[in-house]
Amino acid sequence: MVVQLLILVILLFGSSLRLVVGNNETDQLALLEFKKQIDDPYGSLSSWNDSIHFCKWVGITCSHRHQQRVISLDLQGKGLVGNISPFIGNLTFINSLNIGNNNFHGKIPQEIGYLFRLQYIDLENNTLQGELPVSLANCTRLREIYFSYNNIVGKIPVELFMSLSKLEVIFIAKNDLTGKIPDSFGNISSVIGMGLAGNGLQGSIPESLGQLTNLYFLSLFSNKLSGMIPVSLYNLSILGLFSFTQNQLHGSLPQDIGLTLPNLQEVYIGENLLSGRFPNSISNISTLEMIDLSDNSFIGPVPNNLGNLQNLQGFSISGNQFGSGDADDLDYVNSLLNCTHLEMLSLANNSFKGPLPNFKANLSTYLSMIFLGDNQISGTIPIGIENLVNLTELAMDGNFLEGHIPSVIGKLSKLQRLYLGGNRLSGQIPSTIGNLTLLFELYLESNNLNASIPSSIGNCQHLQFLSLSNNSLQGSIPKQLFLISSLSISLNLSYNSLVGSLSIEIGNLKRVSIIDISNNKLFGEIPSSIGGCDSVEQLFMGGNLFEGTIPQSLTLLKGLQDLDLSFNNLSGKIPKDLEKLAALQSLNLSFNYLEGEVPTKGIFGNASAIFVNENDKLCGGIAELHLSTCTNNGSTKTEKSNAFRIVLAIIGVVLGFLLISSFFTLFWIRRSKSKPPSTPLIGDQFLKLSYKELFQATGGFSSANFIGSGSFGSVYKGIIDQDETIIVVKVLNLQNQEFTRAS
Repeated sequence: MVVQLLILVILLFGSSLRLVVGNNETDQLALLEFKKQIDDPYGSLSSWNDSIHFCKWVGITCSHRHQQRVISLDLQGKGLVGNISPFIGNLTFINSLNIGNNNFHGKIPQEIGYLFRLQYIDLENNTLQGELPVSLANCTRLREIYFSYNNIVGKIPVELFMSLSKLEVIFIAKNDLTGKIPDSFGNISSVIGMGLAGNGLQGSIPESLGQLTNLYFLSLFSNKLSGMIPVSLYNLSILGLFSFTQNQLHGSLPQDIGLTLPNLQEVYIGENLLSGRFPNSISNISTLEMIDLSDNSFIGPVPNNLGNLQNLQGFSISGNQFGSGDADDLDYVNSLLNCTHLEMLSLANNSFKGPLPNFKANLSTYLSMIFLGDNQISGTIPIGIENLVNLTELAMDGNFLEGHIPSVIGKLSKLQRLYLGGNRLSGQIPSTIGNLTLLFELYLESNNLNASIPSSIGNCQHLQFLSLSNNSLQGSIPKQLFLISSLSISLNLSYNSLVGSLSIEIGNLKRVSIIDISNNKLFGEIPSSIGGCDSVEQLFMGGNLFEGTIPQSLTLLKGLQDLDLSFNNLSGKIPKDLEKLAALQSLNLSFNYLEGEVPTKGIFGNASAIFVNENDKLCGGIAELHLSTCTNNGSTKTEKSNAFRIVLAIIGVVLGFLLISSFFTLFWIRRSKSKPPSTPLIGDQFLKLSYKELFQATGGFSSANFIGSGSFGSVYKGIIDQDETIIVVKVLNLQNQEFTRAS
């Protein structure tokens, strides 16, 4: 009582507001002040003006008994943005306040404690901050509180719920509350539903909650609660739902839970540290619709009397250690034949052994999800699977299943996810897989499947994820597979025996993030159309027989992060523009026949991110790669140098011939000037000089007098001293075979 008086004093004297009693103008002014702090993008409050009486404004309900005072404010889902005005506290006749599903932010004003007639308050799904207002304790008539889906912080005030004796529903889920759940909650005997899920609450669940004899709904999931589930809660015979999932609770379930909680409909205690055995008495709870014991440490067999739960819709015990290691571990599944409303069955990640029971026709036709993966289940996939025509998800991965994938699986036309990987399945992928046109995830990896990939898989036009890796699949990759435009997550065909060239249709996979066709026997050139895979981030093509050059179009893949082309027969140069791919983090080009200079920028500047070993003709690159130095600064410069030398040689030859011609011309001109014109005999056309005279005239056939050379010998110039006549002397090469033949 002292606490309540203190709160009231704070409100009356600590607030800047002055309450006006007995005047409905107070309500109108309060509403206008409330509107001033709101952005109204959709014009929801356009009627809030003087054109009509405020009791006719949108969201307002007035009482005729109290001089038209506001008794209800309902602006739920109007898209309003802003703060909650403290003037809200002037609406003292209000009993219902609903401004949920908007974009209100800031703190909840303490002035809300003036609303002592308030019975219902809904502030859900906003972005309100700050702590819970302690002043709310003055609203002693409150029956329902909805503050979920905000950003409220701090501890739950102990005094907040000491005086709310009429409270029936309290939901403050999905906030950022911390600290412990106050023991004072146990004093609110009228509470029917309590939701504190999705916070950061710690400590143990108060034993005092067992005093809430009217409690039907208790949700504390996704907190940091520890300790054991209070024994007192198992005495709340009216309890219909409790959810403690995602906490750190330990201990075991009482074996008589089915007797003490006969009205349970939903039990969620997954993702804790609970242990012990499955209580046999659970089969007595005929009202039970959902059981979730997943991801704990429960052990032992599952009872065979679950058929008594004829209202059961969901049964999840995955992620435990259930199973006895006997061949009849799964016999209890047959008892579920009587559960004709069953929609979800999850037994995955346990220790179940033995063959899979045949799914008979009278197993629930409502069954849409079956999870049996990661056990030790043996035998074959039962033909009776075809009767479960409403299946959307089927997971049997990570077991010891053998035999073929039954073709009747194609009758499950509603199937969206199929997980059969990690078994011992053999034979071919049935062509009926193409009937599953709604399929968007298909996992068949790590089996012994052989034969070719059926082209009918191209009918699965909703497929986003396909994994066929680690099998013995043969034949070529059907181009129909590359025409599945919906592939957006991953295509994994690695570690098979696929052959043939890669179809140019691969460029149609414009949305896929991962392509892995590594470790097959694919050959031919990598098609340039691969540059059309615009969204690919990881491309693995290593361990094949690809040849030719690395396509330049790979440089168009701007989002590429990992590229592996290792262990192929690729040749030619590394495309320099690969260094421009800013997203590239790993590049493996090792064990090919690449040549030329390795770039140095971008990815090539990180020695730990690129692999180019066993490419003997590569050179250059950064020093950390320890490659040989490129001759003349690389092959490109070498080619330019060679070309330059050829040009110089051609120019030299031309100049040589021009020089020889000039000397001949000059010689005849000078001779014609020094002698009178006559008609000499043929024998007199040439000077008759001895070898000694020629030797002296050419300076001993010195290099200074060398003019050029031809196919028959070398040419020198000389000067006869007596008349300074210029002569040209050709020294014949008698070793030349052409000369010998000519003579």
